[in-house]
Amino acid sequence: MFALKQNDNEPTRRSRRARGTVEQAPRIWRAMLTVDAGLVRLAGRLRVSGGIPADLYGRPFLMAANHIGVFDAFVLMAACRRIGLAPRFLLAGGLLDTPVLGPALRASGHLRVDRGKASAIEQFAAAAEALRTAQGPIIVYPEGRISHDRGLWPERGKTGAARLALASGVPVIPISQWGAHEAVYWGTETVNGPADLVPLARSGLTAPLRRPTFRVHFGEPVDLSEFGEGRPGSGVRAHAKVMRAITEGLVPLRRDEPDVPRFHDPTRPTDTTSPWRP
Repeated sequence: MFALKQNDNEPTRRSRRARGTVEQAPRIWRAMLTVDAGLVRLAGRLRVSGGIPADLYGRPFLMAANHIGVFDAFVLMAACRRIGLAPRFLLAGGLLDTPVLGPALRASGHLRVDRGKASAIEQFAAAAEALRTAQGPIIVYPEGRISHDRGLWPERGKTGAARLALASGVPVIPISQWGAHEAVYWGTETVNGPADLVPLARSGLTAPLRRPTFRVHFGEPVDLSEFGEGRPGSGVRAHAKVMRAITEGLVPLRRDEPDVPRFHDPTRPTDTTSPWRP
């Protein structure tokens, strides 16, 4: 399963061959990825395993990842950059509308989704078309939020990512990650003032001293050919197959923490139970 392994300082031959994929990204996104790689390097140690089939470089595909903490998106970006990819995210519209970060994210080519709005159907169709014609991967979190499971196993999640893959007809790569939850506390569901940021700041500032290990595994493509778009229940079954693939890749990453994480985050809710837990 762990076909590709590399240390912190040596890019693989596959990474070198695919460097053009990163170079073709918008300049502002390349700059943000460079800064992000430095931030992740400062916060801890990144370990990447698995890989992406060579024929997917430069082509559109969906990457579905488990969501374990507020820092894990930064880790995913650094892991993708290491293997030569400059992924985009499917982001909530509110984030793309923020005064400073929003314009940079829009210029970087991220896809927008506004949950619960009347335009959701149109946006889904637009997202499927954008994914179908993209020059690289789009990262999605099928769970929709950081896991509330006591053991930090993936939550049940929603079918949107699977339905998007079926509608666009692109491959799906499962990403399993572990360790990013140790960098920064969960904090709070919504930030209502500076006091809500204190737990995040305290935990984040101590991460370089604790040096957690961030493990990211790129799994084999999930075959969804048995699920036809529009067939009753196809989205649910495709979603389940993707989530099981993510969980399968997660098991070896946390082999010594099969029950609950060793790192205790007192701010993270634990009010759900994962249906995918092995």
